[in-house]
Amino acid sequence: MGAHDEETGVLADAARAALVREIDADGAWAADPVWREAFAAVPRHLFVPYYYAAGPRGYERRWGENPDPEARERWVCGAYADEPLATRLRDGELVSSSSQPSLMARMLVALRVGDGDRVLEVGAGTGYNAALLAHRLGADDLVTTIDLEPEITESARQHLAAAGFHPVVVTGDGARGVPERAPYDRIIATCELPTVPRAWLAQCRPGARVLTPLATGLLLLTVRDAEHAEGRFLPGAAFFVPLRGEGRTGPEGVRLAGLPVRAREQEPFRFLLALTRGGLDPRRAYALWEREGEPGRGRYGVTVAGRRTWAWLDDPQGPYTWPLP
Repeated sequence: MGAHDEETGVLADAARAALVREIDADGAWAADPVWREAFAAVPRHLFVPYYYAAGPRGYERRWGENPDPEARERWVCGAYADEPLATRLRDGELVSSSSQPSLMARMLVALRVGDGDRVLEVGAGTGYNAALLAHRLGADDLVTTIDLEPEITESARQHLAAAGFHPVVVTGDGARGVPERAPYDRIIATCELPTVPRAWLAQCRPGARVLTPLATGLLLLTVRDAEHAEGRFLPGAAFFVPLRGEGRTGPEGVRLAGLPVRAREQEPFRFLLALTRGGLDPRRAYALWEREGEPGRGRYGVTVAGRRTWAWLDDPQGPYTWPLP
């Protein structure tokens, strides 16, 4: 080990311990403390050998092989900040990122992973989340992660190997799942989708849990069988890079013209507009939102039944339901 590597290792250990304390203080692991061990053990900096930090003049590239020791220190400290990290840009647009660690912790706890569970992750990213899952399960073969871009899956595979993990990494369209590795007990997506892919349900065991970003929220479904699933959104906002592939359609533009200033400032109201995908007139949506006591995400849910998928407020049978694609 060179002097640079040793110095980086000491810095990383201290920064990782500080990150774990920060997430711990927030109570993210209270329901499943086993995840604390995973975050304490898995070295995030190995999964982000470089990333882009937003600055006043655009994105600044930070990397671990920078000859400047102060720049290397900024890279290590940034790798353990409780923030999302931009890892791939294309023509100035974010293509891939490493999610905020505290959000990852909240998602993994909500997934309720048990010993022996087979898990599919949609959106391999840097490979860090797959490493956390593999550490928790103690078996690489129980974890499958998929991404559309070959360069993303190849770098994820390299990062995972460098950290001592070897889950199955697949290049393909995440909306189609990975049928050859099914059945799954848990599916977790780390990219935003427009709806719940039917292929996922068909690859799940009855009683499986699916956690996926949808309309700036996190939807947690329980799967009944290959054609039926239902669940609610977790409280709190969540913003992810959109899924790329056949299952992806462009986002709907939401028009806020004519609404009170207060409506534009209310993020939970904008979630309702995103969830209904423009199918609800914004003024009527605002009237409904006020009438129903300004509901937060936790009061909304989604049902998949055969060929139909719909979102709802409070009750899957209505009166407030909206079709999803």
